[in-house]
Formats: sequence, structure tokens, C-alpha cells
Amino acid sequence: MERRAPSCVRPAGRGSPALHLSLFYNYAVSFFRNLKITLEMIKWEHSIFALPFALCGAMLAAGGLPAWRQLAWIIVAMVSARSAAMAFNRLADASIDAANPRTATRALPVGQLSPAFVSTFVLAACGIFVLAASQLNRLTLMLSPVALALILLYSYTKRFTRWSHLFLGFALGIAPAAAWIAVRGSLDPRILLLTAAVTFWVGGFDVIYACQDHAYDSSHGLHSVPRHLGIRNALVIARLFHIVMLGLLVALVVTFGLGKLAVAGVITVAALLLYEHALIRHDDLSKLNAAFFTMNGVISVVFFFFVAGDLLLRHG
Repeated sequence: MERRAPSCVRPAGRGSPALHLSLFYNYAVSFFRNLKITLEMIKWEHSIFALPFALCGAMLAAGGLPAWRQLAWIIVAMVSARSAAMAFNRLADASIDAANPRTATRALPVGQLSPAFVSTFVLAACGIFVLAASQLNRLTLMLSPVALALILLYSYTKRFTRWSHLFLGFALGIAPAAAWIAVRGSLDPRILLLTAAVTFWVGGFDVIYACQDHAYDSSHGLHSVPRHLGIRNALVIARLFHIVMLGLLVALVVTFGLGKLAVAGVITVAALLLYEHALIRHDDLSKLNAAFFTMNGVISVVFFFFVAGDLLLRHG
């Protein structure tokens, strides 16, 4: 008769705590690896592009520093909304990215991430955004689905319009208005000047960024200003967008009665934009990444510090 092994030396079975611990460890390692790759894929650190303008909207609404609780939830809302939008964009464009030599090595096309994981990430980020909106006031919560629709649906605009750059700009441009609502619980039309300024600012640098995909967009039926007007004319359009942005920033300073420090901020932004455009020529896009990533991050942060400084000095 077969003898059973003593219970103290019985092999680990399905219910073994050691097996459960091992499975949990492997799951945790896989989860955090995928999360790290996702954050790298969406370049979450580039939240710095729009976040300073949102903070400008909050400070203009408060006439200085808003309450710390409001500020914290505005930051959570901004970062989660952008994270959801970028991850959704990678999902929507996965097949396009796979066929484009410039983007073929992104995480989804090469199989580093599964669509299911990225979809879960998008849903989680959307949930965090709605939670943040609910912690601010009733109007931010009511408008949160509208905001999510705007920032997510942008991903499909290049399939039917050359002006998708302005759709992206508006998706980021609503940030200052949203921050104003978060602080005041209502919307003041004056803050729409900053929304429009961000729309044309982002639209301009996205036109520049799209120049590197001119040939691919033309051959695959995707729409962009460079594809329809050529790189040389696209760069002219980008300059015009940024001139409009500067005009809107001047109007913002005048409308809110801001002082010399804010005026200096607009002048500094103009100088930085001039330098950004000097980096790019229609026949030489080699410095495009420096113009897109570095300069635009600097522009948004610099403008915020000048406006914040002006408000704190005048109302502190």
C-alpha cells in the first residue's frame, strides 16, 4: 500500500502560501514593469507643457495662490487627464505607428505592452480625473465627461482634417479655463483668452512636429498641414499661429490688468518662440526635437513664473 508523505513534508500544492506569494510577486513585478513602460511611452513628464498654463488659470481665478487643496487636485486632474489622452492616442494609433519607421519601435507596435494593459491604464487615469474633478466642485464634476471626450477624441482628427493641430491645441487649451472653474465654480469669459493662446501655441508647435511625418502622412492618407501645404508653408502657418498666441497673451495682460512683470513674461515668450523657429528650416529638421520638447517646456514654465510673480507681488 502506498504510504502518504507526512504533512510536514507534503509538496506545495495549489493552496500553498508559498505558491500564492510567488504568484503575487511575479504579478507585481510584471505590473510595475508595464506601468514603467507605459509612463515612458506617454512621456508623462511632458505634462509640463500644459500644467503651467493651468496653474496660471488657477492663480488668475484666485488673484494669487489658490487653496492648497484646490491646487493639489488641479495638478492631479491635469496629470491624469493628459496621461489618459496620451495612452489612448497610442492605442488609437497603434497600427499607424507600426507602419511608420519613426514610430515603429514604440511599446505597443513591438509588443512590449498589450492593448489590454494600456486600455486599463486609460480607464484608471480617467477614473482618477473624475475623482479629482469631484473633489473640486459640482461644475468641474459635471463637465468632466465633456473634458474627457475632447481630449480623447482628438486622436482621430488627423483621419479627417488637416487642422487636427488646433484640435490638439484646444484639448490642452481648456486647461486654464478648467482650472478657473475649479477655483471659482463658474466660468469667466476673460480666461478664454488664455485658452485661445494655448490653443494656437500648441497648434503651432504641433504643425512643426508634424513636418517630420510629411512623407508618411502623404502616402497613408493622413491629414496634416505639412501634408497638404508642404513643409515650407507649414512652417509659415506655425509662425502665424504663434504670432496670434502672442497677441492673445497681450490681450490677457491688458484684460486682467497685469503689471510689468507679466509684460516681461510675454516679451520673454516672444524671444523664446523666435529662437524656436530659428532652429527649424524647411530643408533641415535635424533640431526639431530640441525645438519641440525643450523650448516648449521652457516657454510654459517661464510664462507661469512671470504671471505668478506678478500676481503674488500685486496681491500678496
